[in-house]
Amino acid sequence: MEVGNGAAVCKEPSWRGSNRIVAVDEDVEEPASSITEHNITPEKKPGWKKFMSYVGPGFLVSLAYLDPGNLMTDLQAGASYTYELLWVVLVGIIFIVMIQTLSANLGITTGKHLAEHCRQEYPKYVNYCLWILAEVAVISADIPEVVGTAAALHILFHIPIWVGVLITALNTFLLLGLQRYGIRKLELLMASMVFLMAACYIGELAYAKPKASEVLKGMFIPKLSGNGATGAAIALLGAIVSPHNLYLHSALVLSRKVPQSIHGINSARRYFFIETAFPLFMAFLINVSVVAVTGTICSKPDISQENADKCNNLDLTSASFLLKNVLGRSSSTVYAVALLASGQSSTVTGTYAGQFIMQGYLELRMKKWASNLTTRCIAITPSLIVSIVGGASAAGKLIIIASIILSFVLPFTLIPLLKFSSGSTKLGPYNNSIYVLIITWVLGYCIIGINVYFLSTGFVHWLIHNNLPKFATVLVGIIVFPLMAAYVIGVIYLTLRKTKVVTFVEAQETLDQLEGGEEGKKKEEEKDIPYREDLADIPLPE
Repeated sequence: MEVGNGAAVCKEPSWRGSNRIVAVDEDVEEPASSITEHNITPEKKPGWKKFMSYVGPGFLVSLAYLDPGNLMTDLQAGASYTYELLWVVLVGIIFIVMIQTLSANLGITTGKHLAEHCRQEYPKYVNYCLWILAEVAVISADIPEVVGTAAALHILFHIPIWVGVLITALNTFLLLGLQRYGIRKLELLMASMVFLMAACYIGELAYAKPKASEVLKGMFIPKLSGNGATGAAIALLGAIVSPHNLYLHSALVLSRKVPQSIHGINSARRYFFIETAFPLFMAFLINVSVVAVTGTICSKPDISQENADKCNNLDLTSASFLLKNVLGRSSSTVYAVALLASGQSSTVTGTYAGQFIMQGYLELRMKKWASNLTTRCIAITPSLIVSIVGGASAAGKLIIIASIILSFVLPFTLIPLLKFSSGSTKLGPYNNSIYVLIITWVLGYCIIGINVYFLSTGFVHWLIHNNLPKFATVLVGIIVFPLMAAYVIGVIYLTLRKTKVVTFVEAQETLDQLEGGEEGKKKEEEKDIPYREDLADIPLPE
């Protein structure tokens, strides 16, 4: 790093062959005559056409919030607590829109995604820890997709769950083969099937007729009553808030060409916010519908004994009975096809996220088939063992455990994002709203506090009431307590560490080079910022 003209300039190249202008120094003053030119994009496209050029990343990211993990935790929350945990879904979606927007803004403004910022900002040993935790998040998110796909195959072809788990290893190659015909067409088909399932649940609402007052009460009045409600809330929040999606979104936006003017960057941030908020709002409606339908049907006083038994032990393979009033005999088939599409469409997001995480932290680019197959095989191992030993019910519980793991891993992705988004070191004059930052920090630390409370009280309760010999209990305590301390210390370290690596001043250096004349500056303004060459193969529309 060198210091010149009052501004620190990072000499480390952002990426090969790219010269993206990321921001403008706050101290730069332009003549009034040039500000108008600088802020107006020469393209005369209508607003809707400009917006459509940015559509894509938000919809792809939203698929992760409609995966089998979300479906499973929604079903469990509705069956066990009716509408009581709907407030968790509401808080989760508000939080998601905010942090996904922060993630997109980080990529738009700096030209680097979150994992690349972490690699530049933190020491090597910290980066390795963050990378491992990010991979744990990807694997934990992949487990519900594996189990969900296996459950769908079980419903459609009556094969054992563990056989379906093995088959999911092979569908990696099928997915990659179909990508050759256009991933957008494949995603559109899968998303259509997922929204078909959403339409079924929304249609079922008309039959179930949940009390609107009770639904609104559960949505706006926080409450955690009953045995295991805290754990269910954490699992529900963990399924909703996916850490790997923050890495994914900050990278996907780099596949778009953004005009290099101040107006162009601000417009891109606004457009990406809109195209992110809409699909996430749709995901919110779907999650609420699933919880409300399940809660209403399972809490009816005249429910049959057969359905009551299913509600008491609800899993992905037995949930199709909830749709019989809408779909009749075909409910199982339609539900299974939509569940299969849900798992496979979420696989796309997990695959991309794993690639960006590995490339960002390690500067290692594996082939797509190798990266996807490695992640999938690691996720298959616990799913296969549990499904062989315990069957579909145990596999469903594994989804809950994976969702809890996602919630615990979240701080180690969320805190770096909030730190990078909070100051001018990374974003310069493109700082995010102070109100958004305050809300995200408060909600983030509420989640962290709940996690720490749940972890500590749950472990202490286990130590007191477990049936292991005293020697084994002491040994477990010796192992677990340092890990709990390391967790808390890691959160404190990431929170208090000052962000040091400057990003936005790279733009000042480039602007200085444009001082050669108004004509040269105008020509530069008319060009699009080169999008990331290493991300140019992402099959999304420009």
